Amino acid sequence: MINRLKRKFVIAATVSMFLLMSVLVLIMNTVNYLGIISESDEVLSVISQPNAPFFDGQMPPKPGEMNPFIPRGMSMEVPFESRFFVVTLSPDGEVVQSDLTRIVSVDETAAAAYIQRAMNSRRDRGFIDQFRYARISDERGTRLIFLDCGRRLDSFRHFLLISIITGLGGCVLVFFAFLLTAGKIVSPIAESYEKQKRFISDAGHEIKTPLTIINANLDLLESECEGGNGNEELTDIRTQTKRLTKLTGDLILLSKMEESATPIQKVDTPVSDLVTETAGTFRALASSLGLTYSVDVEKNITISASPDAIRQLLSILLDNAMKYVDRGGSVSLDLHTQKHTHNLAHNRAHKHTYNRALKRSLLLTVSNSTDYVIDAADLPNVFDRFYRTDASRNSATGGHGIGLSIAAAIVSAHGGEIAASTETGHDFQITVTLPM
Repeated sequence: MINRLKRKFVIAATVSMFLLMSVLVLIMNTVNYLGIISESDEVLSVISQPNAPFFDGQMPPKPGEMNPFIPRGMSMEVPFESRFFVVTLSPDGEVVQSDLTRIVSVDETAAAAYIQRAMNSRRDRGFIDQFRYARISDERGTRLIFLDCGRRLDSFRHFLLISIITGLGGCVLVFFAFLLTAGKIVSPIAESYEKQKRFISDAGHEIKTPLTIINANLDLLESECEGGNGNEELTDIRTQTKRLTKLTGDLILLSKMEESATPIQKVDTPVSDLVTETAGTFRALASSLGLTYSVDVEKNITISASPDAIRQLLSILLDNAMKYVDRGGSVSLDLHTQKHTHNLAHNRAHKHTYNRALKRSLLLTVSNSTDYVIDAADLPNVFDRFYRTDASRNSATGGHGIGLSIAAAIVSAHGGEIAASTETGHDFQITVTLPM
């Protein structure tokens, strides 16, 4: 459990860092890109002004002179150092004039291609390759101004690449940092859990001794009070001590299974026969409760498992179903195998071939009807200790609420999966998948 907690902590911390860095990189580069667009559009607005002195080789004003065409806050050098070309079109779309004197990377052929793409666009401003264009139309025709933003876009791409690499590098560093320190971070939880486990184990063994003495004294009292008036009270005491004995044993068993350093001993187990035998022992109980009890078991299924653990798993699931079924309802058990198909790719002489591999698993389903509504939000918690989906059930009517926790521990020890589900809200189904 502690190792799982460490893994979850490292994964959660790394994912959180990745999301944080992704948001930061996205925000920074979005702001950067929007800044390029804003700056480029501002320059386009300046050089697109009628009679603006930025063409025909005109020189910028002398130092100290104001230029009415340049807005406050913009350097007077910007329009003159910008690289752009301008094309004027007639209302019919014919090129009337083209000025390529302010750029050397575009010739007439390339300019014609940019003009066509700009005219095909529905937007008056946008990017075509490395050029930011503006389309200005009036009764005299259309002017297209193409501003070279190549250096700005190259800087943007370089910053984007650096920020992504930095973000990923930060995530990798955080991953290894938390990987190295996860043990120290979760050590208080691990220590607390170990103390809790030792307490349960030690308390369980300590409780066993007085329970044994109580039961022995009960036997003596029952023999002395035989035929007297104290038998009913003694029977109640024995009932409660039996329940306490079972609860103590279940807690000790669960504690051992969840943190046992020794793996469970597995042998080839005829599960079909074992399930049929165990299910048969519940027929009398189902009949006394007036239940519809159905068992469907596929024959000749054998898996590597602990027979005692599988038998206990079946008993827990069927006992749980019998306790929570509505009067006159139904309980069903189904056991069969299922096959999973997946592709295995092989590369032979640079030719890819695919083989279909079949993987079999055992599927055990125990379901029962209920007379109360099951909330699907409660289902992930049913395998927690002392949890019950029906709050009206207490330990006298619905067990101790620890049986499904033991079932989950048994399934986990066999490398399987267990899940709870409901289809109508008035049914409860436990599904167990075990590898074969």
